[in-house]
Amino acid sequence: MRRCVVIGGAKIHCYNVIKPYLSENDFYIYCDSGLRHQKGLGRKPDLIIGDFDSFQKPDVDIETIVLPREKDDTDTVFAVKEAVKRGYQEFLLVGVTGGRFDHTFGNVSLLLYLHRLGKKAQIVDDDCEMEIVSEDIVEITDQYSYFSLLNIDGTAKGITEENVKFPLHDATIPSEYQYGISNEVLKGKTARVCVKEGRALLVKIRKE
Repeated sequence: MRRCVVIGGAKIHCYNVIKPYLSENDFYIYCDSGLRHQKGLGRKPDLIIGDFDSFQKPDVDIETIVLPREKDDTDTVFAVKEAVKRGYQEFLLVGVTGGRFDHTFGNVSLLLYLHRLGKKAQIVDDDCEMEIVSEDIVEITDQYSYFSLLNIDGTAKGITEENVKFPLHDATIPSEYQYGISNEVLKGKTARVCVKEGRALLVKIRKE
């Protein structure tokens, strides 16, 4: 099955950074004001979802789900849940960070939701890539300036970070002390990161 790309309404400052992550084979869901990114991304929607409180509902022959303005789920959360119901296993979220912190944090939490369901998911914005790390080893090349490992889900234990400037071995990162910020991959090496118990958010910062 194709990957599902969910496009939110947060600002995208450089479309040329985002476009290489996209594929013609992806299934594109545009959420409400995320439609403003359609021209910049150069991808047509397969599905449009929103309450259209921040963008006018388009008059197009494309499947559209109109949501009530008073609801528990944001447009982006509803879009992800709808894609899960349709059977998608892999997700890319763009236009979902920046601006209002509450929306950003809620959208980052979608990575935890999808990980719990056994889905593969990533958030990409102008500066970085984000994904959830657990017991499976994740490799990070030295193409990134920095990376951070943040605990946003209880307590992460048994953390290992190898081939990095500040290595960790069987470490614990509690949610109230986020000391895993701004590590660096050693030049010419590939970092290896894993979390034996719990989950953590891996943020990879691109080189400018």
